[in-house]
Amino acid sequence: MDQNLRTQLQYDARKKSVAAAYILWLFLGSFGAHRFYLGRTGSGVAQLALLLLGWIPFFLGWFVLSVWWLVDAFLIPGQAEQSNLQTLDRLNEEASLPAIPA
Repeated sequence: MDQNLRTQLQYDARKKSVAAAYILWLFLGSFGAHRFYLGRTGSGVAQLALLLLGWIPFFLGWFVLSVWWLVDAFLIPGQAEQSNLQTLDRLNEEASLPAIPA
């Protein structure tokens, strides 16, 4: 199989969908599910922590989380694109490594 075709097929299998990210954002956004999906685990954990512990300082955490949730609606396309570019870079690096014979 041609290496370019192999890389393209792997990219198509691993790329992140903006539509899937929006569905996760809409239904599970307060849990940070869309951020975990897009590979942003640090901020996903932060959103989950705000959800679980946001009531402690007079519900301030939940207010911050709701604003963050709304801002994410505009950030998702760029985050998905960045994640897909990183995937493509990783695949190109793997393709440039010499093959090890079995």
